[in-house]
Amino acid sequence: METTSQTVQMGVRRFGAVNWLGLYTLAQREVRRFVAVWTQTLLAPLITAGLFLVIFTLAIGPTRGDVMGVPFIHFLAPGILTMTVIQNAFANTSSSIMISKVQGNIVDTLMPPLSSLELVIGYMAGALARGLTVAVAIWVVMALFVGLPLMHPLFALAFVALGALFLGSLGVIAGIVSKKFDHMAAITNFIITPLSFLSGTFYSVENLPGWFKTLTHLNPVFYLIDGVRYGVIGRSDSSPWLGLLVMVIATAAVLTLNWVFFKRGTNLKS
Repeated sequence: METTSQTVQMGVRRFGAVNWLGLYTLAQREVRRFVAVWTQTLLAPLITAGLFLVIFTLAIGPTRGDVMGVPFIHFLAPGILTMTVIQNAFANTSSSIMISKVQGNIVDTLMPPLSSLELVIGYMAGALARGLTVAVAIWVVMALFVGLPLMHPLFALAFVALGALFLGSLGVIAGIVSKKFDHMAAITNFIITPLSFLSGTFYSVENLPGWFKTLTHLNPVFYLIDGVRYGVIGRSDSSPWLGLLVMVIATAAVLTLNWVFFKRGTNLKS
């Protein structure tokens, strides 16, 4: 008969307050997912960002003067970098959950003794790693070929990290609520893509009509792109401190929603 000291109390985790091994394993899995197919997850975004930059430079650059006091190509580059980062962060988490649900192996993630918070952190680790890797790769290439500066590195890093976490957490929500790949495609095409393109990626919002300018300021992705632009070229349409505040609040809100979904097992345990 087991003694009292050998008996594990109900509700007490034998792994301690944090299951570090389980959390590390989940984070490692999420990172290995995109590293294993690096030509699709790292090289392809780099090529796509380069094509965007080349096309806009050839089509508009020769006839476009300075924007915000800097060359048009320098104004454009941070927006393209941020857009690429957030799209990849979203894809990392959404595809991970969606594929697991469709293949029926989501149970391999839910069965281990991981808390809802640890699940959120594990998925965010993959999104953050992929986002930062893509950001560094794109900036290095642009710095070499177009002389892209980096005026405020800490601001740039903060907004890139917040962007990866914000879109990564939206990816978790999309993966959970979607029941098939058609649903995921609809979310990507009708929500994520418009948020990315209509956020000042390719233009300064100061040139927009009043109603469109107001609408743009309600888009959290605008503050991401504007913040990265400030970090890279030292110019922005709004205060970078306001952008940080907005993005910290928005990111905390969607991360909390991630936790609630995992806690309840929404669309995951049925």
